[in-house]
Amino acid sequence: MEDCIFCRIVKKQMPAEFLYEDEQIIAFKDIHPKASVHLLVVTKKHIKNLAEFSIEDAPLMTHILFMLPKLAKQQGLTEGFRTIINTGKGGGQEIDHIHFHLLGDHHKVNN
Repeated sequence: MEDCIFCRIVKKQMPAEFLYEDEQIIAFKDIHPKASVHLLVVTKKHIKNLAEFSIEDAPLMTHILFMLPKLAKQQGLTEGFRTIINTGKGGGQEIDHIHFHLLGDHHKVNN
């Protein structure tokens, strides 16, 4: 979609601090982080929200679910992390392009 900010980021028409990219998804830092690590994992395919996923998108969803723990580990989230999918205005979704929030805080090791 022309007016979709995430589609423009996917096409590199807008800047973002990319941390991961493959043929299906991109991951970049949220510009308004709610934790010390707050990434957005965005599908390259424009899908409005979780309610719009179809059975044909099942391999994409599987790929995302396998990548989330790997991305968390790369960011040093060894003690755990949160994932959030907001769906629709009533669910807090601000941008109509499916995206997953990956959040966590680094824990200090006591010696």
